[in-house]
Amino acid sequence: MAGERTKLVVSARSDTGSRESRRLRAQGLIPGVLYGRGEPVAITIAERELRRALTGSAGLHSILDVEIDGAGGTHASILKDYQVDAVRGGVTHVDLQEVRLDETITASVAIHLLGGETAPGVREGGVLAQPLRELSVEALPLEVPEHVDLDVSGLAIGDSLRVSDLRAPEGVKVLDDPETVVATVAAPSRIVEVEEAVVEGEGEGEPGEGEAAAEPEAEAGGDAEA
Repeated sequence: MAGERTKLVVSARSDTGSRESRRLRAQGLIPGVLYGRGEPVAITIAERELRRALTGSAGLHSILDVEIDGAGGTHASILKDYQVDAVRGGVTHVDLQEVRLDETITASVAIHLLGGETAPGVREGGVLAQPLRELSVEALPLEVPEHVDLDVSGLAIGDSLRVSDLRAPEGVKVLDDPETVVATVAAPSRIVEVEEAVVEGEGEGEPGEGEAAAEPEAEAGGDAEA
């Protein structure tokens, strides 16, 4: 479960804008916003601290006890959204959302497939596909699972498993359509080579290039010997 809580010290910032954000990132700081029951607060977070907070056992679903400027008192929050540099891959901005631990929230959790290598359909050459990789759930902040597992070891070629086949932990409500396909095993794709059929007799009896056609028989009734 995602019941891990991690303290995260952030700093309030007054300057905003893209130029200021670039300056902060050059110093190893990540700009962000803390959304709560009052006005949003612009913040900065040391990149190493953010990485530490979000790489624990609960991952991105960790409950962050946010402390602003070391002033004491914390705001129980979750990672609401984040942006990543398309070229360098680092986090460039984060949005944190303050939550009440006694009120449910909605979250997206990863779906992990188990037993795919031993599924009969895969062993026969079928292709295991996972159309749905994340599940929308509703739960208390401390009850949001890190991921939900789905056993696919019994799938044959042509079989599918749907959202209704998932077993979410107690206290977790699944919000996706029960009929949505999560995993399926498709038949192996085959490349059919079509051989050109040779028509029997094609090309036979025709004079080849440079060959003279057979002379027709002489007509009957030529000069006869007396």
